[in-house]
Amino acid sequence: MSEKRPVTLAELLPLVSTGIDDLKATYGSWDQHPSTHADPETVHAVLGELVDRLDADFPYFHPQYAGQMLKPPHPVAMAAYVATMQLNPNNHSIDASRATTAMEHEVLDQLAAMFDYPREYMGHLTSSGTTANLEALWISREIAPGKAIAHSQDAHYTHSRMGEVLGIDTMGIPTTATGRMDLDALEAELATGRIGVVVATLGTTGLGAVDPLADIIPLARRYGARIHVDTAYGGFFSIIADELDPETARHFRAIKDADSVVVDPHKHGLQPYGCGAVLFNDQSILRYYHHESPYTYFASTERHFGEIQLECSRAGASAAALWATLRVFPLTKQGLGGIVLPGYRAAQTWHGLIAESDILQPYQRPELDIITYLPRVRTMAELDRVSHAIFEMAADTTRPQQTHLATYVVKPEQLRMRGIDLAADAPAARIMRSVLMKPEHEPLIPEMHHHVSMWSRRAYAATHDGVAVPTG
Repeated sequence: MSEKRPVTLAELLPLVSTGIDDLKATYGSWDQHPSTHADPETVHAVLGELVDRLDADFPYFHPQYAGQMLKPPHPVAMAAYVATMQLNPNNHSIDASRATTAMEHEVLDQLAAMFDYPREYMGHLTSSGTTANLEALWISREIAPGKAIAHSQDAHYTHSRMGEVLGIDTMGIPTTATGRMDLDALEAELATGRIGVVVATLGTTGLGAVDPLADIIPLARRYGARIHVDTAYGGFFSIIADELDPETARHFRAIKDADSVVVDPHKHGLQPYGCGAVLFNDQSILRYYHHESPYTYFASTERHFGEIQLECSRAGASAAALWATLRVFPLTKQGLGGIVLPGYRAAQTWHGLIAESDILQPYQRPELDIITYLPRVRTMAELDRVSHAIFEMAADTTRPQQTHLATYVVKPEQLRMRGIDLAADAPAARIMRSVLMKPEHEPLIPEMHHHVSMWSRRAYAATHDGVAVPTG
């Protein structure tokens, strides 16, 4: 085996392009219909304009971008996707995706093993975490008609939105000072008998907080409710559970006992959008999937993915890209875990630096790779002004010096829960939020902290007309 080194899409594309051309040639040549011909000059001009217009985007691919949950797919995933996309299989049916259906089964087995799910699980890839969550909640509705969905107030808005789609009530459960679902508040709702499913989020998209799943499961079981785990963002941290805080790790290890789980390979799994997955730990839910398609399932008597999913057409290229990626970076601590772990370490390191800062302070300790922090100010209105100024000023400089951050809205009582008491002259304010999901973030943290601290001082001065910057 050769020594590992960076690989680029430029070096992989000729390999897959030639390979697919050779595959096509085995069926004989044919003439492309004139209606699909194009003027090369026009094509080159359009693609050139595309590249120019993409310049308006922020540098999501760069480690200096630590704003939203965005990272580039690995070149292996991109090359596999491009290769398969040329054949354009549809994983709705085996007849339309003989190779990529098999690949999807293989990657699903690996995802199920990552969560320690039983061999008799049921699941499939999806085009998004939203669709995956919708399907899990739909199954819960079918099992317990008329019952409501309970989720933390910090859970992704998809759950309340999907409740509207499904025509069932949703209830936001208050969170504690750690951003986790409050168990006492949850039990009070469960005791009413109205709850059919509890959604536990392992890796909230705002704070990266981990709901206390290991404690939610026996509580929900006591009141006859199902447990669905939304770990669209945090699921791959299961691979490095031994490196996490023991309490956080305890809840990741409890996923195996949940009724269903969602994970998004297009986040930490190095995949292009969209690639999600939903898994159920019991095949008995198959009774809720029933439809006929007389023109679709005809060349195979095996179960087709289209028979066990809400979506219909779905890109086989997504399955191929994930399959190829997991062959190169298996779901082990040394494989994909080695790519996830640096982001976790980066968050812990930056949190420590912020805790010692005289201009910044932590909002709460990160459990995964998302950190939240705020400038040291006295009032909510100040907090909002300075945070927004930091966000804008850090990105408004020459490209090599830019630092792209994000903001997060909090209320005075949420700050007080965390020991930060500001004058409540505004009902809410923005604080700073950074997502450190690229492994390249780890060595860059000292430099990023220096830049953000510098911009924080300048933002404070710019919004306070020369008033001295406060110190800790």
